[in-house]
Amino acid sequence: MEPNAFQTYLDSFTDREWQVSDDEDGPVRFALIGLGWWTADKAIPAINNSTFCKATVAASSSKEKAEQFVDDHDTLEHGLTYDELQDGVATDAYDAVYICTPNARHQTFVESAVAHEKAILCEKPMEATLEAAESIVEDCADLEAPAMIAYRMHTEPVVQRARELVREGAIGEPVHVHGNMSQSIVGWGENQWRLDPEMAGRGTSVTDLGIYPLNTTRFILEREPVAVQAMMDSSHEYFEDVPDEVAAFTITLEGGVCVSCTASQHSQLDSFLRIVGTEGRITIEPAFHSESSLQLTRANTTVDIDTPQVDQMEEEFDYFADCVLDGREPAATPEHGYVDMQVIEAVYDAAERGETITL
Repeated sequence: MEPNAFQTYLDSFTDREWQVSDDEDGPVRFALIGLGWWTADKAIPAINNSTFCKATVAASSSKEKAEQFVDDHDTLEHGLTYDELQDGVATDAYDAVYICTPNARHQTFVESAVAHEKAILCEKPMEATLEAAESIVEDCADLEAPAMIAYRMHTEPVVQRARELVREGAIGEPVHVHGNMSQSIVGWGENQWRLDPEMAGRGTSVTDLGIYPLNTTRFILEREPVAVQAMMDSSHEYFEDVPDEVAAFTITLEGGVCVSCTASQHSQLDSFLRIVGTEGRITIEPAFHSESSLQLTRANTTVDIDTPQVDQMEEEFDYFADCVLDGREPAATPEHGYVDMQVIEAVYDAAERGETITL
């Protein structure tokens, strides 16, 4: 990309280029399934500040918790148990569901949402097992409304701009990628579901964190995985039920691009994504912990690219609602999410067997 063309590209970038609906369209009314800290601290504020969304129903395993959640939030009208939601109580009060339960409970709520013909926004990873994820794909196959896996990085302006830079040849041909996401969950509580294989899946660091560099790389490069290698270790007693206190895995993408990912639930808070090409490098750092910044390096020149700081959850909800209002399929379909599930399964298989797994 020539300097003038590069500057023209930077000047032409439009936030929310995905938006089709008008500001007065909507709202899309949501039933919130799972009322943990992420829903309370992230999803509800994002919905309240959004352009196209409104939260009207809250569902929990506890009727008392659901009703208290309603009392605490002005827009909510109904507090339901999971059984009531699945039985069809208050279906006229919402248009879509946001599923934010432990991974192993996603499929059952997808199934009931499909039965009630509701649009679906389901948190990632889409389930705890590959078999359950496949069931989600099958359940949604005939759904008239949009179904989307909640990859909030897809609507992050930094990630969207990085994708366009790659498309425009700003770094030449992609060669290799290094991505990391880490944090510490030690001390989060004795009954931490992320450490329960029946609730989370086969591990914790890859399923909960490694999915970020994996999927964001897929989105930016628009290439799919073909092979996986992996190593992992769990030494701390807090991680005795999972194999991946720390994990490192390499994914080969179409065209021979190598992606090296690291993830740990017992380390300093950290995240980055570096995409190296034949003519330059894109660096996103920080990357995945709700804030992102972007650099482009070509030859001996590094440019900090200004992008708006957004609430990633607000952007995600509005993008999904825009798809619902427009009647179009989102980018992160269940089929898209299923590929990540195949990779995650292969990562654990590769580490366990000491082999390269071909997808």
